Amino acid sequence: MHLRLISWFFIILNFMEYIGSQNATRGRRQRRMHPNVSQGCQGGCATCSDYNGCLSCKPRLFFVLERIGMKQIGVCLSSCPSGYYGTRYPDINKCTKCKADCDTCFNKNFCTKCKSGFYLHLGKCLDSCPEGLEASNHTMECVSIVHCEASDWSSWSPCMKKGKTCGFKRGTETRVRDILQHPSAKGNLCPPTSETRTCIVQRKKCSKGERGKKGRERKRKKLNKEDKKETSSSDSKGLESSRETSEQHESKERQQQQKRRAREKQQKSSVDLF
Repeated sequence: MHLRLISWFFIILNFMEYIGSQNATRGRRQRRMHPNVSQGCQGGCATCSDYNGCLSCKPRLFFVLERIGMKQIGVCLSSCPSGYYGTRYPDINKCTKCKADCDTCFNKNFCTKCKSGFYLHLGKCLDSCPEGLEASNHTMECVSIVHCEASDWSSWSPCMKKGKTCGFKRGTETRVRDILQHPSAKGNLCPPTSETRTCIVQRKKCSKGERGKKGRERKRKKLNKEDKKETSSSDSKGLESSRETSEQHESKERQQQQKRRAREKQQKSSVDLF
C-alpha cells in the first residue's frame, strides 16, 4: 500500500515538472516572437509590440490588421472599417475582410453594398441581374421591372368641327387619359394618352354666340373693311381741305396783284398832269 502511494506521488511530481517545462518553453517562444511585448499600450491595445503594433485589444474593441507598404500591423477599433465585418469571440473580437466583389458586408455570406460593376441581389454581388429584374445604376441593385400604368379614359368630348358644335353633320370627338406610373428601362412603354374618332350629329344652325371660326373671321373682315372705308373718307376730307386752303391762297395773291396794279396806274396818271 505504501509502495503504491509512493509510486503515485512520483508520477504526479513528474507530471507537474513536465507542465512547468512546457509553460517555460511557450514563454521563451513568445519572447522570441515578440521581444518588445508591452502591457502599457496606447490606442485601445491590451498588449502590443513595437514591430507588430497591437497584439490584443481591450474589451469590446475589434482587432484588425492594416497593411502599411509591405508590413502589416495590428490596430484596435470600435467598429470594423469598410470592406470588413466584425465577429466576436470569447478571447478576441476580429475584423474579417469581405469578399472581393463586396464593398460592405454583414458577414462572409451576405453583402450589403457591391463594388463598381456589380449589382446587389439578396446579399450577393452579381455582374448581371436574374430574369425578371433589371440593374439600377443609381442604387447598384437588381430591382423589379416597372411597367407603365395609365388611368381610365375620360368621357368623350362634345362632337365638334373647326372649333364649333353647330353648322355641320360630321365632326370629331376626343377622350384623354393620364400616366400614373412611368416605366423603368425594361418596362412596357406607355400607351397613347388621347384618342379621336368621327361622330355624326343632327345639323343645326349656329346662333350669334356660336358662329365658330368662320363667323368670327367674317366679322373680323367686315370690321377691317369698315375701318378701311373710314380711313379712306378721312383721307379724302383731308385732301379736300388742303385743296381749299391752296385755292384761298391763290385768290389772295390775285387780289394783292390787282391792288398793286391799281396803285401803279394812279401814280402814272398824276405824273402826266404835271
